[in-house]
Amino acid sequence: MFRRGLSRGARTAGGPLFWARTVQLALLCAVTVAMLGAGQSRFDRLGHELMCTCGCGQILLECNHVGCPDSARMIGELHAQIDSGESDTAVLNWFAAKYGATVLAAPIRGGFDDMAWIVPVAIFLFATLGTFAVVWVWKRRTLRMVGATGGPVASGEPNAQDAALRERIRRETEY
Repeated sequence: MFRRGLSRGARTAGGPLFWARTVQLALLCAVTVAMLGAGQSRFDRLGHELMCTCGCGQILLECNHVGCPDSARMIGELHAQIDSGESDTAVLNWFAAKYGATVLAAPIRGGFDDMAWIVPVAIFLFATLGTFAVVWVWKRRTLRMVGATGGPVASGEPNAQDAALRERIRRETEY
């Protein structure tokens, strides 16, 4: 019943073996998350943030056109900018100044480019809230109209007319 001399407490949720395995699993998860971007060089990271300008619509380092007139030149320029010691933002700004903002795979955070990140989320939230508001108003209007016309009362209180109608339905549907 017990395996290789382990006491019952060592195998249960409160035992030392359980806590040792839990700590090992937590450390493994932490190291995995920390190493996610470790294998990527600065050249790879920046090259994947730029688009090829040949019109293919592909990331600069992944442009696979045979004889592409732009990718080799742009990769050389990227190497030169990285070797000059500029920061990542300065390199991306240099490419944007030379080729236009369309060379960036994603807008740089800051200034007017923040709108590209904020506006879609804001539109989604306002549309969702607007939909809820419209449904709420329609529901209130319907309840108010039903209560005013002498139909069922919005509070759900039964009246004599409803009781008589239910009784008639019961009689007519019995076999």
